[in-house]
Amino acid sequence: METLNPQLFLTYSPELPNGDPLYVSSNCLPIKSSNLEPAGHSFHSAALLLAGISNEDESEADSQSVSSDDRAQDSTPFADSYSTKGKKKSGSGDQQQDHYALLGLGHLRFLATEDQIRKSYREMALKHHPDKQAALLLGELTEDAKQKKKDEIETHFKAIQEAYEVLIDPVKRRIYDSTDEFDDDIPTDCAPKDFFKVFGPAFMRNGRWSVNQPIPSLGDDSSSIAEVDKFYDFWYTFKSWREFPHADEYDLEQAESREHKRWMERQNAKLQEKARKVEYARVRTLVDNAYRRDPRIIKRKEMEKAEKQRKKEAKYLAKKLQEEVAARAAEEEKRKKEEAEKLAAEAALNQKRLKEKEKKLLRKEKTRLRSLAGVVVSNKDFGVSESDVEMICGSFEMEQLRELCDKVDGKESEEVARLLRTAANKNPERPQENGTQKPDSKGKTQQVTLPLSGSEKKEKPWSREEIEMLRKGVQKYPKGTSRRWEVISEYIGTGRSVDEILKATKTVLLQKPDSGKAFDSFLEKRKPAQTIASPLSTRVELSESASTTPVASSETGSASANGSVSVANGPVPVVDPEAWSETQERALIQALKAFPKDASQRWERVAAAVPGKTVVQCKKKFALMKESFRSKRSAE
Repeated sequence: METLNPQLFLTYSPELPNGDPLYVSSNCLPIKSSNLEPAGHSFHSAALLLAGISNEDESEADSQSVSSDDRAQDSTPFADSYSTKGKKKSGSGDQQQDHYALLGLGHLRFLATEDQIRKSYREMALKHHPDKQAALLLGELTEDAKQKKKDEIETHFKAIQEAYEVLIDPVKRRIYDSTDEFDDDIPTDCAPKDFFKVFGPAFMRNGRWSVNQPIPSLGDDSSSIAEVDKFYDFWYTFKSWREFPHADEYDLEQAESREHKRWMERQNAKLQEKARKVEYARVRTLVDNAYRRDPRIIKRKEMEKAEKQRKKEAKYLAKKLQEEVAARAAEEEKRKKEEAEKLAAEAALNQKRLKEKEKKLLRKEKTRLRSLAGVVVSNKDFGVSESDVEMICGSFEMEQLRELCDKVDGKESEEVARLLRTAANKNPERPQENGTQKPDSKGKTQQVTLPLSGSEKKEKPWSREEIEMLRKGVQKYPKGTSRRWEVISEYIGTGRSVDEILKATKTVLLQKPDSGKAFDSFLEKRKPAQTIASPLSTRVELSESASTTPVASSETGSASANGSVSVANGPVPVVDPEAWSETQERALIQALKAFPKDASQRWERVAAAVPGKTVVQCKKKFALMKESFRSKRSAE
């Protein structure tokens, strides 16, 4: 077997002469090798170095750029690190090519349909294809000119293809149409006659951005109000599809990471929203300017104002008419009231005159009677006194006095005296005659009635109950009360006349109470104690007390009206304590009116106002009267 020379396979560094070993020592500590492997950019650089593709300059430049980026990320926030990355280049001076003109649709532009775009693209592609334009290269003399012409043909064909790709895609075409040339001017003022000429084209231009198609027309002066309202309702709720790509500062394709791309999207959305608000404000300004200057709207506002003014005037006239009617009614009512008052005053005046006339005639007849009775009164033998004549004059009416005077006139003195005595005896107000007791033939007393003389006539005395009722009536009905004394007379309820009440107010009410009889009056006003029958009383005592009553009462007699004597020899009938006289009933009714339900101690005060009756009797009588009244009403 052939041996190989090891020197043919071994080479030595120039620092090792003849392959002798070189011993090197150091004072450093041993270092533990790292088990980390390169990754990311480091792995890429290592792979390039192993492949022998990258040189040291590129690696150094990459390392410097990576280190500078790391330092920037460490020293600035996340959002600021993206603020200068991925921005679109602006101001480069490149003009946007006219895609519609390249396809021969410059006269239609955004109105061109998809079929028109396809058809125009086929025609322009066939016409401007490089193979179809090869004949143009033959006209060039030099190779440079031919190459330049060839590049120009290819560039134009590529532009046609790019225009077709943009216009055939709905999204790209909407973005391109949004950046196409457009007149954003808004008319602000115009003459009324030029309104439709100025604002009509402006609405047509901006109508291209409307989502809802077709847009309503502005119309003319002959348009109806409904069409005008529909037009402005459409534009006040206008929705635009216009995009604003020129406001996007960031290109999403240049995003370095997902977070960077999302941040770009948010920034672009903010800018688009801001531009969209500006666009809506511009359209709203256009609609407001048109609405303020629209002659149809102005005319309608004037009509509404006139109608409102007409209604206001009609309302004012109606109110004024109503006030006039009310004033006339009030005036008429016032006139009627004045007429009624006038008639009442005239009637009162006539009544007063009639009463004065009657009084005058009455005085005349009284004077006539006094003159006719003067001869009889002067002679005391006829038994007619002057007081009798005055009593007749005070009690008789005018007709009665005239009739009496006619009878007396021309008669003899005896006949005159007889007529006067008869008239005096028939007088219902003649006072009662005094009675004297004379013993009869059997020794018993009998009541003899004798006529009273004129000097012995007296008025009916006032009882304590009547005085008390009079005092209460004077306090209850003070001065100024209509028909005061008649009302007080009805309140007392004992038939007292007005003259008697007036006289009593000047005499009876002014009398001071006797201090010596104060205790007696107290005993009379005190409530009677309830009597309780004693169980020890015998039947004999009761019979004796009952037998004494008729004996004592039998000694009294009753006088007749014509002066005859009547003697009561038999037993006196027992009076029913539950019986009510007419005077007591009137007094009860007046007391119930004077003391209502809510008065304190009502029934005690009512019983005090009714003479001779207790609280229980008054309550029973009131219940009977109420039951009788209800039965009468039910019978009706």
